[in-house]
Amino acid sequence: MDVSVVIPVYNEESTLQTIFTLIKKTRIPSEIIFVDDGSTDSTPQIIKKLQEDPSVRAITFLVNRGKGAAVSAGIKAAHGEIIILQDADLEYNPGEYEKLLRPFEENQAEVVYGIRFMKIKKKTSYFLHFVANKMLTMITNILYKSSLNDMETGYKIFRKDIFEQLQIKADRFDFEPEFTAKLLKRKIKIHEVPITFKPRNYAQGKKIKFHDAIEAVWTLIKVRFLESE
Repeated sequence: MDVSVVIPVYNEESTLQTIFTLIKKTRIPSEIIFVDDGSTDSTPQIIKKLQEDPSVRAITFLVNRGKGAAVSAGIKAAHGEIIILQDADLEYNPGEYEKLLRPFEENQAEVVYGIRFMKIKKKTSYFLHFVANKMLTMITNILYKSSLNDMETGYKIFRKDIFEQLQIKADRFDFEPEFTAKLLKRKIKIHEVPITFKPRNYAQGKKIKFHDAIEAVWTLIKVRFLESE
């Protein structure tokens, strides 16, 4: 399969080289597309250096437009038949690519989600995010009569032609619920594969906030009741 990895990036100077090295180690993607979403640190310089590798391509936004805008731009520019969305931080391990792609190789799926089976202690900084993710997944399942385990996962792998059918409008973190809602509304099956996950906190650069969860709920409702097929 021809695989493109799309990486939205905003001020990730501390992890960019590492995530690139981990992706290259898999020897799976034919191209790696970095979309710099208006970074103000040394991210642009690091990406420029990484472009010395012939598999690397870059898209640059002069101002921050949001994760959804960055992801959509990267997907539209991709040449691969299969798209892997990869965050620039180290929460998700590219070592999982092989098992995430297996359903495509076996013709079992058009869309695969890497689901996070993790035990979170109540005193950890990620616990509230964990609860919010579970609530958003539950709301998704109620609205769309689905049985997903992790709607908000950052590991979404899919055929590019599927994305082109969805007409995604989201510019920011509402990409996740809109993408999922439009798949479910069109009865496109989401194949789930368990993955490992290493959450980071705000001190380490985590960017999603509480208001993004509110926006996610509105997006789920809007797609379900206010948008036509």
